[in-house]
Amino acid sequence: MKSARERMDMIAAYRDVGSYRGAAAICGTTAKTVRRAVERAHSVGGVERKRRDKNVDAVRDVVVKRIERTKGRISAMRLLPEAQAAGYSGSARNFRRLVAQEKEAWRKEHHRPRRPGVWSPGETLVIDWGQEGPLHVFCAVLAWSRFRFVRFAANETAGTTLGLLAECFEILGGVPKVVLADRMGCLKASTVANLVVPTPDYVRFATHYGLRPDFCEAADPESKGIVEHLVGYAKSDLLVPIEASIGDLLGANKSAVSWCTEVNGQMHSEICAVPALRLDSERPLLGPLPSLRPSIGKRTTRKVDRLSCIRFGSARYSVPITLVGRSVEVEVAEGRIRAIHLGTTMAEHTLVAPGETSICDDHYGGPRPRPHRAPRPRSATERAVLEIGPAAEAFIIAAAAAGASTLGAELPELLRLEAAFGRPGVISALERAVAFGRFRVADVRSILQAGSGVPTPAVRGDALIVALPMVAVRSLSAYAPEELG
Repeated sequence: MKSARERMDMIAAYRDVGSYRGAAAICGTTAKTVRRAVERAHSVGGVERKRRDKNVDAVRDVVVKRIERTKGRISAMRLLPEAQAAGYSGSARNFRRLVAQEKEAWRKEHHRPRRPGVWSPGETLVIDWGQEGPLHVFCAVLAWSRFRFVRFAANETAGTTLGLLAECFEILGGVPKVVLADRMGCLKASTVANLVVPTPDYVRFATHYGLRPDFCEAADPESKGIVEHLVGYAKSDLLVPIEASIGDLLGANKSAVSWCTEVNGQMHSEICAVPALRLDSERPLLGPLPSLRPSIGKRTTRKVDRLSCIRFGSARYSVPITLVGRSVEVEVAEGRIRAIHLGTTMAEHTLVAPGETSICDDHYGGPRPRPHRAPRPRSATERAVLEIGPAAEAFIIAAAAAGASTLGAELPELLRLEAAFGRPGVISALERAVAFGRFRVADVRSILQAGSGVPTPAVRGDALIVALPMVAVRSLSAYAPEELG
């Protein structure tokens, strides 16, 4: 169909040349096209082109009704068999175009007005769970400062959720007034008139921290889109790159802590501020943390024995020696065991197999000293030999370890050698005997008789590197025979 400007050009060309063919040659079209344009211009009111019926008009009402009934969610692929049964014989492409046009028209008439979220400092913390395979990710956002908290877990039970929520409060340094959650099954006891009734454990938790539990509307993602975006962000930017598994929750959570530190220290695109710095100004408006932390999850009680250890699962785990005789709470989560006393974690270990022991040297004031079994004299002869000095003590220990069965009978002879050669000479001979592994008194006598002329082997040193002088060389061509003239 020609535009109005093209039709005016054809009419002007016809007036100039007076023939349809001449005007068509000027405008680059056909004579029939020029004739139709001239006749339409000369007619009263113009000639309107008749609208041709389309093959989708017969099923347009069917499409409109189905889109109304499904609120614009039905697809053209699902509607096509119904339209064909109603008499549509056109292509699938034309039908998809019809469905797209009617959906767009329906959305324009049924647009849901929404407002941007307006948050107050210290008011709302939004939480939600996400899942990627067997691994679950807990996400929380402090709405005003956009401070984000992400941790991994093996399940979405009430104990895990409340424990991570308590950890989030510790990171924030305070408690918000409202915690907005999705309709989580672990926190929801029932629903009455579309209102969520929280579980008794969640009510006790909220009362202890001084917050108000709140839940989103059903099928209303706008009310918690701020945290749903964080769940998707954590999956794509944190969970997928580190390839976290359910068997390494400790390593995954270490990566989550580093990731939260990184993203909370960067400029947020929406608020144009750094969430970590904005949290500093919001923290004074948060409620104070309770002085006594609640007991969350399944904990057992163990008494610390005299070895400063507790037993759990037929294994031993050390705790500080100041807790000997006292009872501590034991909590097991994510492959770790924690000993808690008066709300404070006193010890934390990785779970070990039954029969094994996990020891922390700091609980005992330092590393275990090496065992030292010094000789203890029981006779006057043994006492006199040990008074010679450390060399005699080392000689007796080494000789006993080597199995010198006649050592006890030969000790008097060692005292006679001291009287004959002097204590310094005997000490030197004993040191040499220990160095060369000779543990008979006759060997000591031989060393003393040899005197000081015996060589003393030294430890092999580094290779000797000598800089050799450079020698002038000639090429092989210099040795070629000269040609006779």
